[in-house]
Amino acid sequence: MSRIIKEKKYRFEVPEGKQKERIDTFLTNAIENATRSKVQKLIDADLVTVNGKIVKANYQVKPLDIIEAVQPISPRPEDVEPENIPLDIVYEDEYLIVVNKPAGMVAHPAYANYTGTLVNALLHHSKNLSNINEPGRPGIVHRLDKDTSGLLVVAKDDFTHAKLAEQFSKHSAEREYHAVCWGKFDKDEGKIETFITRSKKDRKVFIVSESEGKKAITHYKVKEEFEFTTYVMLNLETGRTHQIRVHLSSIGKPVFGDLAYGGRVVRYGSSLPKIKSRIQNLLELMPRQALHAKTLGFVHPHKKEFMKFDSDLPGDMKRLISKLK
Repeated sequence: MSRIIKEKKYRFEVPEGKQKERIDTFLTNAIENATRSKVQKLIDADLVTVNGKIVKANYQVKPLDIIEAVQPISPRPEDVEPENIPLDIVYEDEYLIVVNKPAGMVAHPAYANYTGTLVNALLHHSKNLSNINEPGRPGIVHRLDKDTSGLLVVAKDDFTHAKLAEQFSKHSAEREYHAVCWGKFDKDEGKIETFITRSKKDRKVFIVSESEGKKAITHYKVKEEFEFTTYVMLNLETGRTHQIRVHLSSIGKPVFGDLAYGGRVVRYGSSLPKIKSRIQNLLELMPRQALHAKTLGFVHPHKKEFMKFDSDLPGDMKRLISKLK
């Protein structure tokens, strides 16, 4: 059964004589009870247009501009429908579930993704999920990007959720990712340590900074080198949004296939037709970032035991690595 998505539509015509102003500021003032962060989320989700064209948050409105915005009404927990979506469950007991999330699945309902999410699947699978989070995110302790595959832990009760979240906050939970990235490393292992902040040019992506944002630390270890790419293992000391993708891109080694951070640009052999054609074939084979959350470890909040889980690389990454070899 499909659910009707509730939304509210706005249309504004910028008056004559209006001085230039950022569109996020304009809409924050124009829409009742709006906040700048909520407006920026609408813009990030391509739900704001000016004269029929999608714009960014720093667009300067001009007199007689026609501004249209669509504001989806966030689902309440009781509005999120259970969906019979198969789950790859690695472990489950009365307190928590460890799931191997496939690439392409969003963790929870949000703008433009109200169905087909991990939460929709979990609600069908389990009657008990924690309610600590804001509405629409029951059980979700931590997230993976839509096109990153791998292990997630889900809480069935609030106590379990709080204790697991504390481990992620204190960086005591273990997380190992496997990735294929462009280029080769000077050292077989090392550490990337920067601040990460949202880009002012494009709020959908993040950038490294010397002082702004949140501190982020990623440890890497080379597993295997190929002609123009490297297979690496990565451990997170912190867990910032897009952290691995941002860090590898910042050192000129973006995750292979990563559209947002330069991973779909042919970086080697672009002047040689045969090599360029071979790389294009590999990119078609890997339509998303080649990044997988392979290992997850934490202390069970009730059993007080350290539990560690491992998952196989998904088929697309296995095929990519096989072709690279």
